[in-house]
Amino acid sequence: MDNAPVVERSVRPGAVLVAAVAGFVIGELLASALVGTVTSLTHYPGGFAGLAAARENPWWASSLSLVGLWVGFVVAIVAATRVGGLRPWPHQWRFVWSDLWFVVLGVAAQVAVGVLYRPFHLRHLNAPVDKLFGAAHGAGFVLLVVLTTVGAPIVEEWFFRGVVFRGIVAFASPRWPRLAVAIGVVVSALVFASVHGEARQFAGLAGLGVVLAVVAWRTKRLLPNVLTHVSFNAVAMASVIAHRVH
Repeated sequence: MDNAPVVERSVRPGAVLVAAVAGFVIGELLASALVGTVTSLTHYPGGFAGLAAARENPWWASSLSLVGLWVGFVVAIVAATRVGGLRPWPHQWRFVWSDLWFVVLGVAAQVAVGVLYRPFHLRHLNAPVDKLFGAAHGAGFVLLVVLTTVGAPIVEEWFFRGVVFRGIVAFASPRWPRLAVAIGVVVSALVFASVHGEARQFAGLAGLGVVLAVVAWRTKRLLPNVLTHVSFNAVAMASVIAHRVH
């Protein structure tokens, strides 16, 4: 990793990081509001408390939670650009054929996480996936597959690597210029894992966050991250589909 001083001169890191936190809070509040509204309209048994305690979410609850959170992420992205001076990387969405290697990287990362977890024989590792997809069938299941396999990588990479990671690096650069990128990689990976709120998956998500942050810094683009993230999620999704088929 490049240890040279890193400065994005147009960036106001404090404003970028405040935008990220505010966007996350807005997303969480909006997600709760959307789910709560539909819970009330559909007279879901037990109301919001019953939904929170359920082992499996209805497809609409999982979908609205994701969409509400992502709206907050988009607010953060816009604010970080306009108020924080965080300019998009040049050609950050450009595709080149060599980017297909990042699909392989995502698959390898998912396999590596599985191998590393195996010796610990942890139970209920699939509980978050079961809760997200367990009650979804037909069109609802297809919608969730698209949201988690394609939508999540796009929005999350733009937010976590395009805003949070770069904001942390910009904040650390004047203080620890030779360590700024390493700090950004580690801290953004921990934030990425923490935000998912799954204790058993924390280590694996943090490891993925490190890989994605390094890819973002090396390429100065977001599309390679999206491809890595898509293939990582797709492997997990293939497992869910295979389980249902059998």
